[in-house]
Parts: sequence; C-alpha cells; structure tokens
Amino acid sequence: MTRHDEHAEQRPKMNPQAAIHPTEVDGIPTLFAYATGPVRAGLVFRVGVADETLGRAGITHLVEHLALHRQGLADYHFNGATKAAFTHFHVEGAEHEVVAYLQGVCASLTDLPMERLETEKEILRTEESRRDVGPLPLWRYGAQGYGLVSYPEWGVRNLGPDDVRAWAATWFTRGNAVLWVAGERLPAGLSLRLPAGARHPMPAVTSALPGGPAYFSDGTGGVLLDAVVTDTTAARLYTGVLERELSRALRQEGGYSYTAATDYASRRDGFALVTAFADALPAKQDAVLGGFVDVLAGLQVGRIGQADLEAVRTRADGGLTAPDAAVRRLPGAAEDLLAGRPVRGLDELRSELWAVTPGHLHAVALEAAGTALMQVPSGHTADWAGYTAAPTGSSYTVAGRRFPSVRGDGTALVVGDDGISVTAREKNGTESAATVLYRACAAMLSWPDGGRRLVGTDGLVIEVEPGLYGVDAHTMAALDAAVPHHAVVWLPPRQQRPAPRAAAAPGGEAETGAGTSARPAPARRTGRQTAAVVVFGILGGFFAFLALLFTVFGAGDPETSTGEWAAIAGFLWGVAALLAWPAVRILRRTRRV
Repeated sequence: MTRHDEHAEQRPKMNPQAAIHPTEVDGIPTLFAYATGPVRAGLVFRVGVADETLGRAGITHLVEHLALHRQGLADYHFNGATKAAFTHFHVEGAEHEVVAYLQGVCASLTDLPMERLETEKEILRTEESRRDVGPLPLWRYGAQGYGLVSYPEWGVRNLGPDDVRAWAATWFTRGNAVLWVAGERLPAGLSLRLPAGARHPMPAVTSALPGGPAYFSDGTGGVLLDAVVTDTTAARLYTGVLERELSRALRQEGGYSYTAATDYASRRDGFALVTAFADALPAKQDAVLGGFVDVLAGLQVGRIGQADLEAVRTRADGGLTAPDAAVRRLPGAAEDLLAGRPVRGLDELRSELWAVTPGHLHAVALEAAGTALMQVPSGHTADWAGYTAAPTGSSYTVAGRRFPSVRGDGTALVVGDDGISVTAREKNGTESAATVLYRACAAMLSWPDGGRRLVGTDGLVIEVEPGLYGVDAHTMAALDAAVPHHAVVWLPPRQQRPAPRAAAAPGGEAETGAGTSARPAPARRTGRQTAAVVVFGILGGFFAFLALLFTVFGAGDPETSTGEWAAIAGFLWGVAALLAWPAVRILRRTRRV
C-alpha cells in the first residue's frame, strides 16, 4: 500500500464547488471559481520587469499606472501590480463595478492617457524611493532578466509617448492575457476589447555566477540565502521544514536570532526560488552564520524529522481544503496558464502532498545546495563552508588607451574600441580589473557634467569621472558613441558631484575592480559643522591650557600632594580630549567648500 493510500481516509473530502473551471471571454482564456460575496476578478498579462532592459527599466510599471489612471477614486477596491514576469490588474466589488473596471483597463491599454505621462513618472519615482529590494537577484542573474528587480527604474525618465505605446501594443494584447473570476457566475455584460497579439514565452534565465554554491559579503544584518530548485510539492514542503529547523536552532535553542523565516516563489518555468533569512545583532553574526550553515548541512545529510514534515504537510493541506482554496489559487493558476503550464486541480495537489516522504525532502536539500547563493554580513566569508566567492571583477581587460588615476593610487581607466576597463594594484602586488564591453552594457547613466556610470550585464559597474583619470573630450565622445543608444540613460544635473569611484561590484558597493574598497573623498563641510569645529576647538584648547598649568606648576605647591595635582591634571586633560574629539572627527570626514 502506498503512503498516499495510508492517508486517504484521514483527509477531508473536497467540496465539489472548490474547483477551477476554464472558459473564455472575448478570446481571452478565463479561469472561474465559484464563490459567494463580492465578485473578485483579475486580468493578468505575461510581461514584467524581467522582459525589460536596464536602460528602459520601469516601462511596464509605467503602462500599469497609466492604465489605472482613468479609474479615478472608486468605492470598490482595485489595484495593479508589476512583477518579474507578470502584470496583474485586480478588482473586488459588485458585478457591475467589476465589469466597469475590467473594461476600463482594456480601453486605457489601447488608448493610454499620455497627458498623464510626466505626472505618472514622478509618482513612480516617489514610489521607488520607498521600495526596498534585496541584492540577491542582481548577484544571481546580473543586470538583465530576473536580476532587474534589484535595480532602480532608471529608464522611466527618458521614455516618450511612442516608446510607451509600442510597449503596450506588443505585450498587453488578447493573446498574452488570462482572465480569472471568482463569484457566483461570470459577470453579465463583460466584454474585454484588446488588440490581437502573440503569447510571449517566459523570460530567459541568465546567470552572473560561475557556479554554486556561492556567497557574497554585503550589509550588516543577518544571513540571507536563496536557491533554485525544481518546482514541486516536495520543494514547497522542504521550505516549510527549513523554516522550522532555522527557528528551532537560531531562536529557540541558540537565542541568536529574532526572525528566522523562509519563502517559496514559483518562477512558473518549472523552477522555483527557496529563500531563507535569519537576522542577527553584530555580536551574534558569527553564531548565526555558523548555525545557519549547520541547519543546511543537517538537511543535506538527511536529518529530516518525520514530525516536522507532518506539521508542515498538515498546514499545507489545511490551505488546500479551506473553503476559498480555489479562489486563492486563481492568480497563480492564471500565471501558470500564461507560462504554458497546466492548471492543476486541488485533488491532484493534495495527492502529491500526502505522498511526500523525508527522502523527497532530502533530494530537494541536495538540489538546493548546488544552486545556493548566500549573503553574509560584511567582513565575513563562507568559503569555509564550501561556498565560492561570487565574482567582483573581470578576468580580462580591453586593449586601448590607458588613463592613470590622478590620485596616484595605482588605478587606471582603459578605454578601447570594444569596451572599458578599470585596473587596480592589489596589496599582494597582483593586478585586478573590472571590464564592461559596449555590446554587454546594460545601461550607461550620463550626467551633463560629463560623469558616466557603465553597468555591464554581469552587474559589474565602472564609474567614469573624467577629472579622476584626465580623460580628454575626444575619448569621452568616442565612448558615448560606442554605447548602444537604448542603453543610455540621461539624468539631470547632479546637485553635488559625487566622490569618484573606480568601479563597483554587482552589489553596488564602492569597490575597485579588484573588489577592494575605494577611498571616498571627504564630504563638503557645512557652516554648522565649521561652527562646531570652532566651538569644540576653543573649549578643548582652554581645558588643555589649564591641564598644562596644573601639570607644570602643581608639583611645586608644598600644601598639595603630588598625587592630588596629578589627578586634577589628568581630569583636565581628559576633558580636553573629549572636547577635541568631535572637532577632529568632523575635520577628518569633511573638507572645506
């Protein structure tokens, strides 16, 4: 008897109405699930951030905002969302409200309100200032495809009406959409008028890693890890078991972390991303990193408790047997359909769920180990655990004209016909480099003062400040002409010219091509800081003068012991030092305007 059969009688029966039914509306594939209460619906398109380029990043999000503008302020709930590979428009309300919303979105997509273009751009920039996306996608995929979710929406600023219209006409079409509806019936009078178009394949999966497992050092928090695994029910359960193990080891037993959590996200292309995180105070970072690796190692050798599997399985089965289980699955099912994957029934999913054994989870743990990418706190490594450092430089340089840094620090910019490189001399005498080829330039940020920042598709960054390397105007013009037009992002004047950085690793930290930290120039000193220097300097000097008097003349006073004079003088010297220290810090960190 199979494990599935052993559990068959224990499982509650499914409600016959808890199913997803395929149909069609105006040529658009439609998924329907029965539900009482307000009607819920969504229109999903197979387009997202991963379909863009870095030089035009944000165009899908901009189309989403423009399409929703004419909805105005409504009493019913509606919104939109731009994800890595999909864009959602969803609504909840009365039947006539849902019809009005969906038909309004389709009408706007075919005739976007371009009079709102500049206003929506400003709104996107405001929204972006509050967005916090981690660097793992950037390090894994580079500055392209799925890695673009780690970057700002730089392309929005330069987009014109024709760019936006062309994007909408290409991606927001009838053939590239799926509708889902949850209600007692399909809304009466629903008609979705979209232009014809082809279904687009899923975005290509790129890689900026030489292999796995890999790690990089960034930030001061805890430990963050993701791994690409085959998208299966066993992988989902493994993610839940991993969270239980991390919580038990790092919070309950060790007391090192407050939060130890995991997440599972299907990429809809047959693979999924398992993400795990554990926070840590600075003093506990070593313990958290070690404990984190120990938990992973335990799962990789098959130490998987049956009780943990059963706990996670029972919780997952509760989600599949809930009254609204089919309704909650509709958005994901729509994404599956757009990705060319079959829409699976709840009974099938539950059968797989109850057939999973600890051996299946062990296989997932081994698969995850081979693709793992770990972010460790700054100053730490994971090579001791078998992880390879993710590359922060290039293995070659271009041939071209060499421009040594005017700082005399051994770095140099090389401008060639095929690309540019930055070279640096390491402490051990070796030379390292970062290179961005013009044909692999994901974006070049350009400022009116001549500053340039080239981002390669592998995520490496080279800063080109002409004053730092003494680059002549002719060479800068040749560089500008060599970068593909679609990769150029023109930016407004900088309020303050930043301290030049030779190059940066994929995470964007100030690093040379060799991965060593660049020395940023001091910031400009403000008037308030100058006043603070004067005040602290005068007070420190006064107490230092008193301390000197007591030190020189105190020993000659017959009425006071030498120890008492020494104590008074020591106290005054201490006060002088405390007052002088803030002034010294300001002077070291700033320079005069």
